[in-house]
Amino acid sequence: MTTPEFAGRTALVTGGASGIGLATALLLAARGARVASLDLTPDVPAPLVGVRADLRDDAQVRAAVATAVEELGGGLDILVNNAGVGAQGTIEDNPDDEWHRVLDVNVLGIVRTTRAALPHLRRSTAPAIVNTCSVAATAGLPQRALYSATKGAVLSLTRATAADLIDDGIRVTCVNPGTADTPWVGRLLAAADDPVAERAALAARQPTGRLVTADEVATAIAYLASPLSGATTGTDLAVDGGMQGLRLRPRVN
Repeated sequence: MTTPEFAGRTALVTGGASGIGLATALLLAARGARVASLDLTPDVPAPLVGVRADLRDDAQVRAAVATAVEELGGGLDILVNNAGVGAQGTIEDNPDDEWHRVLDVNVLGIVRTTRAALPHLRRSTAPAIVNTCSVAATAGLPQRALYSATKGAVLSLTRATAADLIDDGIRVTCVNPGTADTPWVGRLLAAADDPVAERAALAARQPTGRLVTADEVATAIAYLASPLSGATTGTDLAVDGGMQGLRLRPRVN
């Protein structure tokens, strides 16, 4: 019988109670890991361990990481920095307070969680950090100035952190999803004047002609987190239906 890929490993997933985070936590658990989900509302199914934390509060994050590590048995091998919030609008549309709020979660949330997890990751034999970034970091999208700025920061932070931690043996990578079929996108669609048309437009801008699924992103995260990917660090993996890399000719009906 084949040993599960993550048998004996422990993982912490932020934003791990819904969407991509929940899909990732469940996949890692299915492959043998013991997994804790950090979330504002950490209602998660067994065998996941739910821990509440507001990533904007450093003391809360440090306490939540310590609790999660204790619940997982005292060690940590994998950190998935997935939690984030969305934002719409051009550079003119959001006030300073909204810029600070979104940056505080999407960028500083990663900083706080990683900082708190590092002492534990340094004791692992195969530590890995995977950040959830976005195609918005590498492609100019309309009405996404604030969100794109945060995800551009996540991409640069991923590479810089990979350089800083390479001597500790800690691999740091990120995934760049396209538009994914998640609760946040669902809320955007529900608020649109014509949700059906808006969903069709979002699907059409990805060459595959459909939204990315949470399970597809989770599979990419698991690949990057796996000890079998020991030579992969400081890189970003697009899971965007070809949105960033492909330039197709217009389809003729």
